Amino acid sequence: MINLKFAFRLLLKTPFVTSVAIASLALGIGANTAIFSLFNQLLLRPLPVLHPDRLVNLGAPGPNPGSQSCGLAGGCDVVFSYPMFRDLEREQTPFTGIAAHVVFDANLAARNHTESAEAMMVSGSYFQVLGLNPVIGRLLGRDDDQAPGASRVAVLSYDYWTNTFGGDPTVLNQSVIVNGESMTIIGVAPRGFTGTTIGSRPSVFMPITMRGILIPGWKGFDNRRSYWIYLFARLKPGISIDKASAAINVPYHAILTNVEAPLQQGMSAPTMAKFRAKVLTLAPGFQGQSTVGKDAKGPLTFLLAITAFVLLIACANIANLLLVRGASRAGEMAVRMSIGGSRTQMVMQLLVESCILGLVGGIASLGVARATLGAMAHLLPDFAAQTFDVHLDGAVIFFTASLAIGTAIVFGLFPAIHATRPDLIAGLRASTGQPGGGRAAARWRSTLATAQIALSMALLGAAGLFARSLANISRTDLGVKIDRVVTFGLSPSRNGYAYPRTLQLMQQVEDRLRHEPGVTAVTSSQVPLLANSNWGNDVDVEGFATGPDVDNNSRRNMVSPGYFSTLGVPVMTGREFTEADFLGAPKVAIVNQAFAKKFNLGANPVGKRMDESSRKYDIEIVGLVRDAKYSDVKDQIPPVYFTPIAQDSGIGSASFYVRTSLDPRRMVATIPKVIAAIDPNLPVEDLRTMPEQVRQNVYLDRFISIFSGAFAGLATLLAAIGLYGVLAYTVAQRTREIGVRMALGAAPWRVRSMVLGQVAMMTLIGAVIGVGAAVALGRLAQAQLYQMQGYDPIALSLAVVTLAAVAFVAGLVPAVRASRIEPTRALRYE
Repeated sequence: MINLKFAFRLLLKTPFVTSVAIASLALGIGANTAIFSLFNQLLLRPLPVLHPDRLVNLGAPGPNPGSQSCGLAGGCDVVFSYPMFRDLEREQTPFTGIAAHVVFDANLAARNHTESAEAMMVSGSYFQVLGLNPVIGRLLGRDDDQAPGASRVAVLSYDYWTNTFGGDPTVLNQSVIVNGESMTIIGVAPRGFTGTTIGSRPSVFMPITMRGILIPGWKGFDNRRSYWIYLFARLKPGISIDKASAAINVPYHAILTNVEAPLQQGMSAPTMAKFRAKVLTLAPGFQGQSTVGKDAKGPLTFLLAITAFVLLIACANIANLLLVRGASRAGEMAVRMSIGGSRTQMVMQLLVESCILGLVGGIASLGVARATLGAMAHLLPDFAAQTFDVHLDGAVIFFTASLAIGTAIVFGLFPAIHATRPDLIAGLRASTGQPGGGRAAARWRSTLATAQIALSMALLGAAGLFARSLANISRTDLGVKIDRVVTFGLSPSRNGYAYPRTLQLMQQVEDRLRHEPGVTAVTSSQVPLLANSNWGNDVDVEGFATGPDVDNNSRRNMVSPGYFSTLGVPVMTGREFTEADFLGAPKVAIVNQAFAKKFNLGANPVGKRMDESSRKYDIEIVGLVRDAKYSDVKDQIPPVYFTPIAQDSGIGSASFYVRTSLDPRRMVATIPKVIAAIDPNLPVEDLRTMPEQVRQNVYLDRFISIFSGAFAGLATLLAAIGLYGVLAYTVAQRTREIGVRMALGAAPWRVRSMVLGQVAMMTLIGAVIGVGAAVALGRLAQAQLYQMQGYDPIALSLAVVTLAAVAFVAGLVPAVRASRIEPTRALRYE
């Protein structure tokens, strides 16, 4: 009969073994729980809506001639025009409804509080298709999106309602100011619902027909060549994805052929054929629409594999500890069997003790997982940290419990079977002072220790790869000088600023900042530098042949005078922009080397002319600058042309760059005060130093490098503990043998060599196996590495040296202890 009280008492009698086992499990399971929590949230967990398995996301891969605006919700092959959305909405025979949505940045003001936040414009069918109900009031409906600009209503997210309005139930019919426009609050979305895009947490939901009002200057409701809306739908009961796809593609192809194909101009015959052959695709939409899952799948799968290795090492430790503990209880087992005890009962009793260790370790692992998630959130930039919750939900706790019990049973089974082997004489001898355990147990312990070394080697090798990859990133020539530069953004158009006033504000901000102590230069740009933002246009360049299917696209940026000198980008020929390059003056541009190379402009493009696909060639190139990174640190430098920010009448936001001779942190504290003195209702966005901006740009590489290194270090520590335990127990078992050797004249150094030789053999075998595993892990992680292959001799060599040093230290204490055994004491029991 299983006795829980007896099991607890026995575990408490060996506090060291119990503590080490629980700590090993807590660390191993905790690491797995933390990564699984991320994996679950980003790749497995469905939306908190009605029957999420019936949702499908719509896409249309193929040529999208015209303009595309795509973001976190998906690539440019899954965005639609507004007219196409309305056409499909009328033809939605296989669906109960089709919904549209798009996230945008907004300035929100309510109850004397202004902040920059995310908002979402949705169709009137959005909440209905999701099957949601409001906390108070009502949600947006079909009557709210009938005509552009007609419904100035808003639904608050639950978090924004509680944080800004204090959960006030009388908030209905009050106002919230969105981008300078007053919107009437009609309801609050349900708790826990944060939209349908992972990585985005909109504070306010508004009708999609308000886009023309909330985005100044935008006019695209009737443009079938303007792709900007994301669509999803709910399948009718009994309709499969395949049947729905076949049904909806009939009207879709009719629209393409009869309505949209005639609108395409300058399209080659092959491209037109591809355009007409486009297929409307349906994909499972239970998680919403987001690129986060796709981007995170590789890194999270890799980290999950690493933490699985850590858990295997921890479990090997426990198995070894249980083998040692079982050997010490061989006498007890022999006596119990000799008086009629069932072996099955004893195995079950030992497994219960293992399960108790597993459960206690699993409970402790929840704290480790919570701390690990907190560390991850602290290391990640805000926009990445908000994609996941640091709290552990029911699915994760179930995963932890299953892992704890599973590992306890799997790695407690062999020690339990071995401890209850029917070798009564050996057990009784052990109870009289002669150690037992047998060769099988010794081989098992050595095998487990060697496996731990191999797994540690694999993880150290992988961690070395990521450390060297991150070092390569840090050595990348950005083409700009970022030291002592502070950057921030302003979006005055969201507060109702028109063009002349926006430009005046920007000039006022630059002038005020130039007079601050320590400031040596100030400039600005439309597209923020190294912030994963892109703005591209097709251009016509004098002398460059163009036509259907010719790539004449280039990245673009609008910058103020002094941009290149402030950021340390050399002007190779020509000049920078000046105050004379204002709206109404002759149009000018500066291009980078990649632009000059792509459009065959030679070494000196100054004086050449270009335009933005109007064939007027009304822009003169006045300068050539050296190539510099544009959007991403790791990307190749694209062709870029720069135009004066003062010549763009549509300017509505800007990023500023302030170079200072003082500590940049002082400027970070000063900038909000300067802006508040100019306009206290204008929030400062993305305020940070440029080195911080660069670190955020490569946050995923830093994240993987830090945590792969941390997990590898943890694995190596656990392996060292396991190796020490095996050697210490082996020395204890061989006390009599070592005593005899020393009595016969063996020198202490020979005894130490004997023990360290065992260490060397296990380390050698483990390292060889581990190198192969490290190469396999490196190939798995190849996509995450920068300028290096998955096999790197330097990283593997460093891993081998590190592992050898740790193994030597782990084996040194047992070796020294063995060399100090007194022969008379060792032979006392003979």
